[in-house]
Amino acid sequence: MNKNNLEIEHKFLIRYPRTESFKTLPGYREQKLLQIYTRLPDGSNCRIRKIEDFEGIRYIKTVKQDINSLTRIEIEEEISKEDFDALALLKHENRRPIEKVRHSFTLSGFTYEVDIFPFWNDRAFLEIEVESEDIKPPIPSFIEVIKEVTEDLRYRNSALSREIITEEI
Repeated sequence: MNKNNLEIEHKFLIRYPRTESFKTLPGYREQKLLQIYTRLPDGSNCRIRKIEDFEGIRYIKTVKQDINSLTRIEIEEEISKEDFDALALLKHENRRPIEKVRHSFTLSGFTYEVDIFPFWNDRAFLEIEVESEDIKPPIPSFIEVIKEVTEDLRYRNSALSREIITEEI
């Protein structure tokens, strides 16, 4: 297994942030994402993603496999718009596309990604990738964590494509 294909990530449910304050942070980037979960003809699942940012539009196909709740094998490849459109036709019938705006920035050697969804106005996600499972990244003081949801499968984007969580926070 190629270590470059490992995704080790902590995920937090956070209070809806003031995203304007992110724009002055090091490495700030804003992306508009559309994610569609598909079932391929061979029965396997994948995610396709349309990413819009200052560089233009890119399309990515991703296959993930869990190792444990914190670590997954993630294989990504850039695809054409035509391939994206063809794969979109294979969308899981019981899943809706997920739209979100991702705000990312770097602090203390970590890249922080804050995902804002149109269906929530009181909460968002904070994701932080790390190099190994024993690294616990610091949470920036300007982000209010509600709870860590790394191990709660209900908070995966693929699960939200089936059912949006509306529990009180």
